[in-house]
Amino acid sequence: MVIGACVERGADAAACAPAVFAQAREAFAAAAVFCEAWAAAGRGELPGHEGEGLEEADFERIGFEPVMAWQSLPQFEMACVAMLNSPAVRRSTPGKGELRASVARVSELSGDPFKCLAYALAVLDDEPVVAIDRATGAGFVLRASGIGDNFQLHTLLADALVGGGHLPGRAPSAEAVAMCRDRPGQTSTTGSFNLLGADGEWIWNEGCPADIPVVDGVRLVVLDPPPYERSWPAGRFFPGMTGDLVLERVLAAEESGALLAQVAQPVR
Repeated sequence: MVIGACVERGADAAACAPAVFAQAREAFAAAAVFCEAWAAAGRGELPGHEGEGLEEADFERIGFEPVMAWQSLPQFEMACVAMLNSPAVRRSTPGKGELRASVARVSELSGDPFKCLAYALAVLDDEPVVAIDRATGAGFVLRASGIGDNFQLHTLLADALVGGGHLPGRAPSAEAVAMCRDRPGQTSTTGSFNLLGADGEWIWNEGCPADIPVVDGVRLVVLDPPPYERSWPAGRFFPGMTGDLVLERVLAAEESGALLAQVAQPVR
C-alpha cells in the first residue's frame, strides 16, 4: 500500500512494479490455498477480508500465511492497480500473465471477481479495433490504449465516428470525451450505438475491451442503433489511467464488406 501510494505521487512505477507483482502473486497463491482449505473444512461462506467470520483456531487449522494472504488481497489489488496505471508497466513488466492466472483462480474459488485488478490486467495498449456500422457498411480502423471498460470505449467510439462526422447520431460532449481521456471527473452522456461482437452477442458496456471477439486478427465491433436510450456517467474506469482511441483510417468498401459477411445477426 505504501509503495502504491508512492507511485500515485510520482515514484517510478516501472521500478516498483516487479516486486509488488511478485508479492501479489504469492499472496493470491496462498489465498487459493486458504479458499480450498476453508471449503474442505465445510465452513460455508468465506470470511470477510477484514477478518469477519474468522476464528482463532483457523490460524492453526489452515495456517497463518494463507489466512493473512486472504486478508491482504484488497490491499494488493489497490497496489497493483496503482502500478498498472502506467503504460510502461502494462507493456513490459514481467509476471502479468502469472498474476492474471492467480487472480482468476482465487476468483473461481471465492466468487469475488477482484474486478478492478482483473480489468487493469486486461487493459489493451496500441490495440487495433475495427468498427463496422451494419446499416451503412462503413468500416473504421481505430487504435485503443488505456481504456478500462466499455462505457469508456463506447463514449470514445461515438466521439471518433459520430463526432468526427463519419456516422449520423448524437455525439458525446467535449467534456465527456475529455473525461474519458485524461480530465478528472465524470459527466452524463447518452449512448450512440448498440455494440455487438461478430458472434451476434451484445458487447456489454459493463465489460472491458479485452472481451471483444477477434476476427481476422483484430477485435471487431459491430455498430447497431441503440434499442433504447442508455445514459451513464462518462469518465475513466481507472481515474489514474490515461485512455485514448484514435481513428487511423476508413476501410475500403470491399474490406468492410468482407468483414461484415462474417458477422452474425444479433442474437437478442
